[in-house]
Amino acid sequence: MKISRYIPITLSGICTLPMLAQSGEKPNIILIMADDMGYSDIGCYGGEIETPNIDRLANHGIRYTQFYNAGRSCPTRASLMTGLYPHQAGMGWMTVANLGTPQYQGELNDRSLTIAEVLKTAGYNTYMSGKWHLTRDYDETQSADKHNWPLQRGFDRFFGTIPGGGSFFTTHGLTVGNKIIKPEQPFYYTNAISDSAVNFIRENQTEKEGRPFFLYVAYTAPHWPLHALEKDIAKYKGKYDKGWDALRQERYERMKKLGIIPENTVLTERNEDAAAWYTIPKRLRPELARRMEVYAAQIDIMDQGIGRIIAELERTHQLENTVIMFLSDNGACAEMISHDDKTGEIGGTDASFESYGLAWANASNTPFQMFKHWIHEGGIATPFVVHWPNGIDSKYNGKFYRKPAHLVDVMATAVELGKADYAKLINRNKKIQPLEGQSLVPTFQLLDNRRKPIYWEHEANIGMRDGKWKLVAKTKEGNDPSIGKLELYDIEADRSETNDLSAQYPDLTKKMFDQWMVWANRIQVFPLDAREYGVRARASRKNEEHIWQKRRIDNQKLQSKQ
Repeated sequence: MKISRYIPITLSGICTLPMLAQSGEKPNIILIMADDMGYSDIGCYGGEIETPNIDRLANHGIRYTQFYNAGRSCPTRASLMTGLYPHQAGMGWMTVANLGTPQYQGELNDRSLTIAEVLKTAGYNTYMSGKWHLTRDYDETQSADKHNWPLQRGFDRFFGTIPGGGSFFTTHGLTVGNKIIKPEQPFYYTNAISDSAVNFIRENQTEKEGRPFFLYVAYTAPHWPLHALEKDIAKYKGKYDKGWDALRQERYERMKKLGIIPENTVLTERNEDAAAWYTIPKRLRPELARRMEVYAAQIDIMDQGIGRIIAELERTHQLENTVIMFLSDNGACAEMISHDDKTGEIGGTDASFESYGLAWANASNTPFQMFKHWIHEGGIATPFVVHWPNGIDSKYNGKFYRKPAHLVDVMATAVELGKADYAKLINRNKKIQPLEGQSLVPTFQLLDNRRKPIYWEHEANIGMRDGKWKLVAKTKEGNDPSIGKLELYDIEADRSETNDLSAQYPDLTKKMFDQWMVWANRIQVFPLDAREYGVRARASRKNEEHIWQKRRIDNQKLQSKQ
């Protein structure tokens, strides 16, 4: 969609507070999240995928070069919605299992509040379109337990899916409000999410004018399965025939030129489990390239939808008064899903249920190592774009915020922007926990907001970021539930984590790990039982694969009859 040019309203003179904060007018807040998208995929972060609308937000807003998520879908969403670390919100692992403690119950707990719940107390209308994935024991029947569904957690209106993923064409778990529905065909989920978001903006303007709104747009793109519309896939035909090695190099050079990464950043070696492209037999290359073509189309279609959201804000004269934040829930996903009985080309129908695999995910995470699940940069680094014409001076348009920040900060930001009284809410309910994050509002003037370290734990992969220093460790392999070797990196000098300094600075390594342990005990991340994770993960994946395989076969049969 082509969008008209605009000139943002800017701040004049030297200001220490956003214009709206001074006038007392509360901004609308739109939070947009991609699913399993790599750090370098979108254009404004060095990617070749066409994302003119996200790029536009970045060029008239601020890009964050060291913004972090929680490394996995459910933990990230729990942390984003509550302003707490995932364990504090009840999502120390995933929705598929209750590990028997409040920190690992697999759904939002009653000791947390969502952004929607908080902003409603400040006079906001609240809407959500897209993936929820914060409820355990999802049931497809109307008698399902809905106590943790969006409407019960602060949202006035909801369109989307309760579970974590599935087909884009015959979307499973599609819900309006509290009612489960079946999509009318033809249907494509990413477009439905975008169109629903546009309708919510229109509804708020026509029926509830005068009240600000909070809108959470949670896409499933570009999470597998690789499903996209053929007209969009065609745009990328042949673009990836050169393979993942050339793509990584090209992105790396663009990222340095754009200033996304410092000139001294090292391009990590190709992942050890990924073959060199030149070694791939020529007969196999077209299918592998097709996988990346479909993945790119998924992001492209998401960006088109964001364009429609922007256009509706412009049409209703609300763009200048709206804070838009865009990010991804984790790094690119290296999980390989492939079936021998493919029907037709990958990606165009429900008969295909594939992923793009480790090698392309390695390229999506350029220049970093590792992927979703892990706490190395490839797992937790995300693009983060903030656009707010009335609150970000035009002199900062297109600038970079280069200090560490974390999605746990988003709730604190919403509280400040919406003038909500979180302390009052805590006093009303003594069980509610204080926020862990810090407002990003100072960063809108490129001022440092970080006053304390950032911490991570997921599946016994751990991490801590304090200033330029990052401590990180992978889970020990095998059945040992303990933390693996501690690694220490100077991120200012070595953003891609290629030079482990733990042996050079053993005292600092120990000091940071001791700090991590204090945090871990306070948050109650223990016991770290990787064996339990593994058993539950394998059982969950086996069950999910069975369900997806059955649906895929059912869809093949349906299409063969048509």
